Amino acid sequence: MEALLTSLDETALAEWVRLSRWGYAAINTLHVLGIGLLIGAIIALDLRLLGWHKRLPLSELGRLLQPVAVVGLLLAMASGALLFLADPSGYAAMPLFLLKMTLIALAIVNALLLNLGPGLANATPRRLLVAATLSLLSWPAVLLAGRMLAFVDG
Repeated sequence: MEALLTSLDETALAEWVRLSRWGYAAINTLHVLGIGLLIGAIIALDLRLLGWHKRLPLSELGRLLQPVAVVGLLLAMASGALLFLADPSGYAAMPLFLLKMTLIALAIVNALLLNLGPGLANATPRRLLVAATLSLLSWPAVLLAGRMLAFVDG
């Protein structure tokens, strides 16, 4: 693993991310935009799954918000991978970073189990409650862990 991290660290792209003030700032901005799209769409959908604004049809809201969340997730993941290149060995050694990655994986698995399983339209109210609760706990925790990375050492 250390060899992989070292080889990533030595790429021209990693050097550019580390040394380019505007490049790093642009990537970071895209990361924040992706997170905003993801969290905004997910929280709105999760609140509806919990019963808020029941007059809004769940299937229509899902068709509107799920693609926004997916675009946000893909943007956050792509830009996050570029930000990781700034210090691969350092990030990989941080327990908080590893927690963030674990939480992301759990949140994605939660969404996949719902959407590849019964889907929003066919899930039981209990399944929707569980999925929304797990999502509302995990995605903000990802956000918090990611934000705290800038303030912790190791």
